[in-house]
Amino acid sequence: MSGFFWMYLSAAPPLRCLQKFPENFPGWSPPIWFTSSQHNMLSSLALVLPLVASAVAAPQDLSHRSGRQSAPSGCLSVGPTSTFQTVQAAVDALSTTDTAAQCIFIAAGTYKEQVYIRQLASSLTIYGQTPDTSSYSSNTVTITQGKSQDDSPNNDATATLRASTPNLRVYNINLVNTRGQGSQALAVSAMSDKQAYYGCQFRGFQDTVLAQNGRQLFAKSYIEGATDFIFGQHATAWFEKVSIGVLPASLGFITANGRPSASDPSFYVISNSKVAAAPGTSVLAGAYYLGRPWGHFARVVFQNTSMTNVINPLGWSTWQTTDPRTDSVTFEEFANTGPGSTGTRASFSKKISAAIPKTAILGSDYKTWVDETYL
Repeated sequence: MSGFFWMYLSAAPPLRCLQKFPENFPGWSPPIWFTSSQHNMLSSLALVLPLVASAVAAPQDLSHRSGRQSAPSGCLSVGPTSTFQTVQAAVDALSTTDTAAQCIFIAAGTYKEQVYIRQLASSLTIYGQTPDTSSYSSNTVTITQGKSQDDSPNNDATATLRASTPNLRVYNINLVNTRGQGSQALAVSAMSDKQAYYGCQFRGFQDTVLAQNGRQLFAKSYIEGATDFIFGQHATAWFEKVSIGVLPASLGFITANGRPSASDPSFYVISNSKVAAAPGTSVLAGAYYLGRPWGHFARVVFQNTSMTNVINPLGWSTWQTTDPRTDSVTFEEFANTGPGSTGTRASFSKKISAAIPKTAILGSDYKTWVDETYL
């Protein structure tokens, strides 16, 4: 472009001079040396640049974020050639008294171990190496073991990841319990407040995810199982954009909320999610229920969630035929879709007229501890 054009733009307020071509201002006329081609060019730019400015100012699409291939600054590193060869060794090296944020980066690989995170004074973030942080599908880090209640004193002790510290973030890690059918065997035991899991996979058969205490978030993750595989007693847990994969079984239950009283805060909300047969499997139509009441005051809502025909038309089940536990339950649905969302639902469940807000589960301050790019 000519030097005149840049001089002209630099002499006027940014963009504002282009909102209306100067010739429309009283008393203005083009210089005699102002060619027709320059005149036409500026006229065109006067129309185009506001659109360009608008596009530049528009929010970026964060649905596909970049990968994470190396440790963020200050993180302890786990991997075959790293400072720590096991995840537990890195966890054991964390300070329990320092209040400054701590983090661990895990390099690609399969780690055959059980990990226990004791309570820390600081927040903790655990990152898994991945080419795509936006979901679980490209995860390269798997932690796996096979403990069950056959060889452990309680449910928590069976978990692949036992997380007892608050203010915990876990990104892009697959947590697997290989025990299979026959006993309670957890992939994760989430035991404290402000725990959040992003782009993770949780694989098991019975009792895969224990959401037990405090406020918890599971976002853009995959949860797999067959029997009561999202369960717990006291947590308020939000499941956002989660894929729930059910395994082949003649009868299965997704949730088993154990809320023990009307005053207990426990509440599970599954929102904007999907329920279907686990990839590569075939599941009988109607074999699964959205939940059954482990506790007499169980409280679970599925909203804006797609469901294949693996879900029974009744939707919800009693605990057992001889022990129903349904008199005081809250089993609700809102705006679900798909073949599994239709049919005459159980009499102790209902449809609601509005979605449950995130603040009801995660608290009014959730933006201070939740990574909103996953919501």
